[in-house]
Amino acid sequence: MSTDKEYLNFILEQLSDLEDITYIKMMGEYIIYFRGKIIAYICDNRFLVKPVETAKKLLPNAIMEPPYDGAKDMILVDNIDNKEFLKQLFIAMYPELPERKKK
Repeated sequence: MSTDKEYLNFILEQLSDLEDITYIKMMGEYIIYFRGKIIAYICDNRFLVKPVETAKKLLPNAIMEPPYDGAKDMILVDNIDNKEFLKQLFIAMYPELPERKKK
């Protein structure tokens, strides 16, 4: 199952207070970038963020799931209706994210 365009648009609207949010479509799913770094995936209508320490602290009871078969677990964000929380989560996570690999 791939992600519905409506779900993608909802997540992008929830992140609209942040500058420099971009995404790419990959096999029916989406990779979300914040200031040029991969921060989240949208897969099967699920919003998953990288499991950096700050995200684990801000989402201590969150479920860990792989975005797709064979992938490493990520943090499932179920509080997608709280726009301010998502903004603060992304800002807090950013320093811990690895730089984008050069091609």
